[in-house]
Amino acid sequence: MPVDRSLHIIPNDSPVCQLDAEDAFKTLSEKERKYAHYVAKASFDGALAVFLQVSPESAPIFYVLYRLFKAETVEQLKEKALAVGFSEDEWQALLIYAAAFYSNSGNYKGFGDSKIVPAVDQKKIRALIEKSAAGSDEKVLKTWESVEKLIGSLEDKELQLGFGDKGVTCYHSSNITKADAEKIDRFFKARNVESWNSRLFKEVGADGKTTYTIKLASSDEGVVAEAVEFEGDVVQIVKGDYAPVMKRTHEWLDKAVPFAANKNQEEMLKKYIEHFKNGDINAHKDGSRYWIKDAGPAVESYIGFIENYRDPAGTRSEFEGFVAAVNKETSKKFLTLVSRAEEILKRLPWGPDYEKDTFLKPDFTALDVIAFGSSGIPAGINIPNYDDIRQNEGFKNVSLGNVISAQPKQKMNFLDEHDEELMFKFHKDSFEVQVGLHELLGHGSGKLFQKNVDGSFNFDNTKVKDVLTGEPIATWYEPGETWSSKFGPLASAYEECRAEAVGYVLCCDSDILEIFGYTGELAQDVKYVNWLSEIRAGLMALEFYQADQKKWGQAHCYARYVLTKVVLEAGKEFVKIEETKGEDGKADLHFKLDRNLIDSVGRPAVVEFLRKLQAYKSTGDFEGGKKLFESYGAVGETELHWRDVCIARRKPRRLFVQPNTVEKSGEVSLVTYPSDASGVIKSFVERYDSAAIEDLHACWKNDQKWF
Repeated sequence: MPVDRSLHIIPNDSPVCQLDAEDAFKTLSEKERKYAHYVAKASFDGALAVFLQVSPESAPIFYVLYRLFKAETVEQLKEKALAVGFSEDEWQALLIYAAAFYSNSGNYKGFGDSKIVPAVDQKKIRALIEKSAAGSDEKVLKTWESVEKLIGSLEDKELQLGFGDKGVTCYHSSNITKADAEKIDRFFKARNVESWNSRLFKEVGADGKTTYTIKLASSDEGVVAEAVEFEGDVVQIVKGDYAPVMKRTHEWLDKAVPFAANKNQEEMLKKYIEHFKNGDINAHKDGSRYWIKDAGPAVESYIGFIENYRDPAGTRSEFEGFVAAVNKETSKKFLTLVSRAEEILKRLPWGPDYEKDTFLKPDFTALDVIAFGSSGIPAGINIPNYDDIRQNEGFKNVSLGNVISAQPKQKMNFLDEHDEELMFKFHKDSFEVQVGLHELLGHGSGKLFQKNVDGSFNFDNTKVKDVLTGEPIATWYEPGETWSSKFGPLASAYEECRAEAVGYVLCCDSDILEIFGYTGELAQDVKYVNWLSEIRAGLMALEFYQADQKKWGQAHCYARYVLTKVVLEAGKEFVKIEETKGEDGKADLHFKLDRNLIDSVGRPAVVEFLRKLQAYKSTGDFEGGKKLFESYGAVGETELHWRDVCIARRKPRRLFVQPNTVEKSGEVSLVTYPSDASGVIKSFVERYDSAAIEDLHACWKNDQKWF
């Protein structure tokens, strides 16, 4: 089947939204600004590792684009581009490609995992590079030559992220298969070790013997554990992955230490520094423990290898770092929600045995992001992701206010005029409610039944019953098993679905809406728009379904689609998706949700599904959870037709332009950029010095033998 190239091109009219942090930055003292500046620099420099995690060509593309736009202004380059045959549209296409590439930390979408290619022939790009000031450097030309064929190529195995036999990834060498990854997961489990900050490489010797090398991210280099035999093969653990990048990261954090607001922040930073130096995940866990204790700081941050959405095996994590200023007024709502959380948790459909023994009240703040280094910027976060800390010590929630509010004004597909008007009016309000419930009471709820090393359990296995069968608990997490290792690639979508469902269910309660300041008819509108927005999002998620492989490529999309199928199954015309013709005469859809049936039809259906999700998660019943989830995640002929319409009428996703913090004469200021592709490019060029980019280039050269 021929590839639809348009699916891999970022449209020229893609909206660029300002991540507005100016007012938040003004509230900070000079000491707080310096702390924010150094952590921001650590976050952005550390995020260079993401380009090394995504695809073999991402780091060299970054290098060439950086050198190109560093040497000359956009205006100077445009003049040369037109001179070598670019049209105005092609020039804009190159700018959009560069902006999207930077924003996604590579040439695969951070949201969707499919390849991004420029809408310009690479021969024209080569001509521009040769004519540019950067093109006089032989290193730039040679780097370009190494990726020239890949930048626009859409071969079957290049279309999306995945194991090397079906896709692209740099979490593993290209010869690693799913079976290899599962074997090394067993190795980790046997040694009670976690793989968050690792990559996996395989070599087969002349004697046919296979050696697996697990490489930990750190500035120190060397052997962590001598080679051992495991299931007939050799496994060794070394450190020093992304070494120059990790060195830059912990050096910036070291500069932040004198400006820490308290002892918890200071100890947290020291543990992070230790982690980035030696690759020990336990040091990062200890840093996270200090982070949890640092309640209500004026400047919030987190940094490390955090989310495992994009590893095909579902266990290794992408680097992420952010720094943000607390919005004290909005935070009051979330803190009220936290204060009532124990009572609200009782409303969830699984009972006290399936809830943590003690609810560890987390810090929950509304933040305005100053810097976010990763492949995308979420609207809310519930961290840390370490099961043992979340269950026994606590976690934090953050809602990223300036991300939620940065919404472009675009026509909303498939809605009638009245619903579209309500969405424009209440989307920000409803999304703030959904994020709060999703993060605190979604990700923050539920217990994992675990068997301890000494043979004891963290639940009463003589009394606790399976909520689905009424029988004694028959499955649990063995020592060394985690949620991610047990549920693997399904874990992210499954957990996002569970958290989303909690938001759908609890936003129906008037007392919860009142916490956010909504009562009466206003509360009903916010509740309706939340359901309308989220269930419609499940329909539009079909754009991200990989029909040729019958596979979902984005966790949040998969999660929302599953919930849309749940409420469609509920019937009674609660949700209707009708095929129509648009004003342009082409195929269209009309999406309608009956607001009068939310409580009587929609909510009960989601409650029952949520109960099942929690039951399988708590008991570690992967087979049961997989069967349930995939039955709703299936895409049939009707949905494939809807997918065609969703793709034909898709709207370009927003890109963010972030500010930079700059230190000059002992003072830190915030530099902002225009809300266009040129602004995104300039922000990245000014964010990094040449030495950082040379470090990235050196890491890429060191990696080449594996891919």
